[in-house]
Amino acid sequence: MNIGQAATASGVSAKMIRYYESIGLVSESRRSDSGYRIYTDKDLHALRFIKRARNLGFSLEQIRDLLSLWQNNERASADVKAIALAHVDELNQRIRELSEMRDTLASLADSCHGDQRPDCPILQTLGKPCH
Repeated sequence: MNIGQAATASGVSAKMIRYYESIGLVSESRRSDSGYRIYTDKDLHALRFIKRARNLGFSLEQIRDLLSLWQNNERASADVKAIALAHVDELNQRIRELSEMRDTLASLADSCHGDQRPDCPILQTLGKPCH
């Protein structure tokens, strides 16, 4: 199948497929005599794998490692689990940071009168020098 068909079948845009090939995340596709990319079922499986991993927030480097493990029948599941748990730790840290941002912004919004006066604690706080 061509790149458009592979994109439709995998849910990964043609642009991203070309990008993944350019960074070596997936192997370069074979080419037809006229130079068009040709994709196999194996290629589609890899693209779907990448899409699911991206949807779970894995980085491209983590996906590279996971793909390598996925394609290795001699892999140890402990290696896969270690990558997943490291990602869980990263997600928990991001959740903490986002929660702090939310709480700070909610507090600032609560302190703002939201009326016709120009005084605004939100803008005053944002305008303070960073430390």
